[in-house]
Amino acid sequence: MILYSKTLRRLVKKFPGKRFFGVYRFLPVFFIIGAALEFSMINWRVGEVNFYNTYKKKKVEEIVEQKLHESV
Repeated sequence: MILYSKTLRRLVKKFPGKRFFGVYRFLPVFFIIGAALEFSMINWRVGEVNFYNTYKKKKVEEIVEQKLHESV
């Protein structure tokens, strides 16, 4: 037996596009959420650092470490 909230069920049924898109009608919502997350990772800074600065730094450290192991 699956238990769902009546309010949630009503909200899902009211979401537009059921006849045309079916189950995939929520896909644009998740696409927009993903785009907003990506935008925030690029543009929001904590101090002087954002996600991509941290990623680049980590990648450079891995490459340098790999070259050091290859040269030894």
